[in-house]
Amino acid sequence: MGTYLNPGNQGFQEILQSDYVDKTGLIAVVNKTVGTMEKLTCISRPRRFGKSYAAKMLCAYYDCSCDSHALFDDKEIARTPGYLEHLNQYHVINIDVTSFLSLAQRKGVPLQDVPNMITDAVQTELGELYPECVRDNLTDSLIRCVDRTGRSFIVIIDEWDALIREAKEDLVAQKRYLNLLREWFKNNSFTPQVVAAAYMTGILPIKKDGSQSAISDFIEYPILDPDGFAEYTGFTEGEVRRLCEKYGMNFEDARKWYDGYDFPDIGAIYNPYSVMMAMRKKRFDSYWQKTSAAESLMTYINMDFEGLQEIIARLIAGEEIEVRTNRFANDFETFRSRDDVLTLLIHLGYLTWNREDGTAHIPNEEVRMEFEEILEGTGVSRKWIELIGRSRKLLEDTIAGNAEAVAKAIEEIRGTQYAPTFYNDEQALRYVIKFAYIAAVDQYLKVEELPSGKGIADVVYLPKPKSLLPALVVELKWNKSSEGAIQQVKERNYPAVLKDYGGEIVIVGISYDAKKKDHRCVIERV
Repeated sequence: MGTYLNPGNQGFQEILQSDYVDKTGLIAVVNKTVGTMEKLTCISRPRRFGKSYAAKMLCAYYDCSCDSHALFDDKEIARTPGYLEHLNQYHVINIDVTSFLSLAQRKGVPLQDVPNMITDAVQTELGELYPECVRDNLTDSLIRCVDRTGRSFIVIIDEWDALIREAKEDLVAQKRYLNLLREWFKNNSFTPQVVAAAYMTGILPIKKDGSQSAISDFIEYPILDPDGFAEYTGFTEGEVRRLCEKYGMNFEDARKWYDGYDFPDIGAIYNPYSVMMAMRKKRFDSYWQKTSAAESLMTYINMDFEGLQEIIARLIAGEEIEVRTNRFANDFETFRSRDDVLTLLIHLGYLTWNREDGTAHIPNEEVRMEFEEILEGTGVSRKWIELIGRSRKLLEDTIAGNAEAVAKAIEEIRGTQYAPTFYNDEQALRYVIKFAYIAAVDQYLKVEELPSGKGIADVVYLPKPKSLLPALVVELKWNKSSEGAIQQVKERNYPAVLKDYGGEIVIVGISYDAKKKDHRCVIERV
């Protein structure tokens, strides 16, 4: 066994020693591609979504240098066709690109030399295991190995895009690395003979060369469209429910904190790392792993690149934003529009993507907290700071029952860039209210159109666990009295819906008179 060639199954054995959620069904999806024209697979996911776990699992399953029956016989994969046909039947090349970047940094080697480091490492181990197969270059050596052993190769590359990300300004390093991948996977005399299948994972899809993929033979399954791999992107809702039952944790809280994506036919997908950390620590919190890439995007937000500051404010307020993702170059340096910046945030996991309507939004409490922290840490513009300051004062006045101050504050926010151009209906008023109370998301869970006994409440802010603040019910009226809004809340029995939350409830009636062009507010406590 080696490090890069036939690494064995020890890595997956260690994973199984922890509380493992069975994701071996992914192997069956890969098995269907082995030896076919679809055998080159590239999976891109945000950090901490189990990419390295999957790579170690695949190594353990395919590697011919070990016997992995005991690891898989009781797992989902054992119940699928082709299980024994492929189990431990191939040579495996396993490359974690980040390990070579660390080695290069430690030795003071330029990133341009990393591709040669990768080929040299595999060639060296091939010489140790099969010295009779070694030739002048790695590709010839691998062809010889297949001829001598009768086994082809499964190539597994983890963090494939790490060099693209790190060498974002070094075009020579990028070109050499992409040429290496082309040599392995786009070589008509090498790839069909040597490679039975390839599985690459990374944060980004394959970098584009113009409008096309730089390694066009790969079939890509990005977070934007994971297709048959959607179920294995993270934890499903059923898996999280079972974990919560096992650890005695509240599932609804887990949903608020970690529900990140929603795919057709699969449903909600959760961040595996964060869910397991919450279970082990018995505490729902942010376990998000910040990336320097995300922080670098704040440069564009600080510059208000194509109005990004307003977009970010709308996202934090809970809005869904239309994003055109098809023009993104799949790198960290080519940003031609705000859509490119937002698309990268989707790939990094800071936004979730709704493919059906082409919109993105902040997925959950954990990500929202980290999103705000990055914004605050980079000193995002004065307009943003002013909005947050106004909103915090508005929240204080609301809880204190200062209706006149609330109406005045909403009037001021109505006059900012965060208000819709056409202020002509109750929906426009609702839009302004979202920004007016944007600071409430730190201490409240916002629910729009909460069902009640006899209707639907416009906007409800439910205090987070252990909060001493009252719940807020905000009812909106266009060209009707704010007193009427209060009366409607009482008649429809909205406070009864909130009885399980305990404590006081503040009912806020807000109206706008289109003729007088002013806002009115009435506040009552129950």
